[in-house]
Amino acid sequence: MQEDTVGAFVPGQRAAVAGVGQGPLAGLSFAIKDLYDLAGWPTTYGSPDWARTQPVPGSTAVAVTALLQAGADLVGKTKTVELAYGLTGENLWHGTPINPAAPDRFPGGSSCGSAAAVSARLVDFAMGSDTGGSVRIPASYCGVFGIRPTWGAVSLAGACPLGPSFDAAGWFATKAAVLRGVGEVLLPPGSEAPLGPLLQVSEAWTNATPQTAEALKPALHAAEALLGPALPVGLAPEGLHVFYESFRCAQAEEAWATLGAWVEATRPEFGPGVGERFAAAKGMEPAKAAAGRAFRKLAQARLHGLLGGGAVAIYPTSPAAAPLLTATQAEQNAVRERTMGVTAIAGLAGLCEVTIPAGRVDGAPVGISLVAAPGRDRALLALAEILAGELGL
Repeated sequence: MQEDTVGAFVPGQRAAVAGVGQGPLAGLSFAIKDLYDLAGWPTTYGSPDWARTQPVPGSTAVAVTALLQAGADLVGKTKTVELAYGLTGENLWHGTPINPAAPDRFPGGSSCGSAAAVSARLVDFAMGSDTGGSVRIPASYCGVFGIRPTWGAVSLAGACPLGPSFDAAGWFATKAAVLRGVGEVLLPPGSEAPLGPLLQVSEAWTNATPQTAEALKPALHAAEALLGPALPVGLAPEGLHVFYESFRCAQAEEAWATLGAWVEATRPEFGPGVGERFAAAKGMEPAKAAAGRAFRKLAQARLHGLLGGGAVAIYPTSPAAAPLLTATQAEQNAVRERTMGVTAIAGLAGLCEVTIPAGRVDGAPVGISLVAAPGRDRALLALAEILAGELGL
């Protein structure tokens, strides 16, 4: 078991379970975000108060069991933002993992530990979860491959919820082939017909900083070499801020419905930003949440119609590299809003999205995303593997 040089794992004794010894993932090591249950080990959900008030699980999450039965060896549980409600990766209680690819910057959250563990090559792959971008953003920030699969495609039985109609299991890997191999184990059967044409989402490219857009041009051109010239499209005529606001309001209502009773009963201590987000969730105006849900239906119809024939969208995963550790709370919130306007595209519509570590800005990684219709996960992973090969990743 490798030494944790970046603080990716939950403090204390390292959880470890050997795989069955044979299978498609035999010989690979993995870690799990500490919101997945593992029999006999506490699930902290990033919060000492959660760990204190919850029984030690007697069974293991369904997805984790599937990976063990496929031969992979579990070597630890990784840190997460408290109750998975944050995008920087900060955890006051367990410590914020170091971003191995940019140590002066945040690793991204809430699947921060899993992304850091993969980026530091402590494991071959790691499980995270993605509600508002919590696999895609840390993957982009830490320079690794990541996937948010189609909503509902991978079981979250035995995992702590945040916003159940948005929550998706996801994973990180050092190699595109491993990312795809994990998908072969976890994903249900689906269409593997080749994807195309390629759609360049104008708003998402404009939302990115000029440096990010420039850094990702080679990846865009490589994708065009595979699928033909990208067709410029507008997915968000209302503006990405409407996607962000609709997601924020609808998801906040769910977060309070899911965890509010525990928060009220326990009065947990929260680190920076988390308590404020739960307070905002508690005070969410029903009319705003209803408007968010209504826009979600509109966005789903629009995006499913656009991508349903096999088209694949391409755009920067995050608008910029990870924020510096010295960023103020206000600066972090501004990044969060700008970022979640883009992550909400797949989040609202339940699309599958793979992010590829395709560029660097000021020495720090930035990722490019391929996005496809629900159920096209396997084809998307196959395309991502081909594109990664073209880019020499």
